[in-house]
Amino acid sequence: MKTTKENFGHLKHQDIELFTLSNANGVEVKITNYGATITAIKVPKSNGISEIITCGFDNLESYFSEEYKSNSPYFGGTVGRYCSQIKNAEFSLNGKTFQLANNAGDNNLHGGVEGFDKKIWNASIADSDDASKIKMTLLSKDLEEGFPGNVNVSVNFTLNDNNELTIQYEATPDQDTPLSLTNHTYFNLSGFSENIENHIAKVYTDKRLATDNTGAATGDILNVEDEVDDLRTGKRIGDVHEKMNDGFEHFYIFDTDNSKLMHTATITDSNTQRSLDVYSTEPCMLLYTGKYTSDELQRENGQKFGKYRGFCCETHRYPNGPNIEESPKSITKAGETYKSTTIFKFGW
Repeated sequence: MKTTKENFGHLKHQDIELFTLSNANGVEVKITNYGATITAIKVPKSNGISEIITCGFDNLESYFSEEYKSNSPYFGGTVGRYCSQIKNAEFSLNGKTFQLANNAGDNNLHGGVEGFDKKIWNASIADSDDASKIKMTLLSKDLEEGFPGNVNVSVNFTLNDNNELTIQYEATPDQDTPLSLTNHTYFNLSGFSENIENHIAKVYTDKRLATDNTGAATGDILNVEDEVDDLRTGKRIGDVHEKMNDGFEHFYIFDTDNSKLMHTATITDSNTQRSLDVYSTEPCMLLYTGKYTSDELQRENGQKFGKYRGFCCETHRYPNGPNIEESPKSITKAGETYKSTTIFKFGW
């Protein structure tokens, strides 16, 4: 197993690098240290032909286009300090109120104006005999984007011959602080030959979080048993879209002690026979079907993105967790280590 490195451009007087992880079965994962961002994942289909199955770009400059910046889809980025929305862009901790940027209406989204997805990470190759791996590290300074404490963050991306991409997060703050990291990759198992509405989605829980009219979680837990968005037995995404008259932006929740990997979701495409299984230690997974993604966005080779052209399985702590009583592990204590693991397993 060998990881390769090449230059991906220059930003803020620094070289930006692009790493390619590969395995023996034709799976490739490209990751840049700008935002610890997955730019492309290439996976074979049933006839053996490999195709890119994720939204992203082949040039650094494309992440700074006006179309991309105005739509802000966060293609493939590592999101932090706290992903999803924090209500009214504020929270109280240890008797003090912290004010954040209101970059999603009145709420804070994905860590603020310059979250982890827009940082330049330190990166190093850490291959082993049986896996292709890179490690990325970052220091998030006290009161960066309004969050308390200095935090040392690391993210490991590992690809093995079982076609598993494992993402492991660790973070240690010197003050109590909210932490919830995720990866924001959009998948299309058809290789973008069509949108994702013919995909079959299974999510292995009957519970999700309620959200208010701003998109922030309220802390109320909804039972979806026998409802249109109950995906435990698998449903065609387009059929559920039609019945909901909307796309998915559902925060499904799971009973986990944050150490045991749970099988949270399986998404399949019958035409290519590709599948994606998601495993995570996290208590929440956002199933998002790209309902806000701009139709103007495309890869440089003409591969079109846009509404319903990609889905996300974002594993993390409860959205708006700092404002939800008893939200599991939304606050990491000073000196403690935040740990999180998610596995994307590809099949065909």
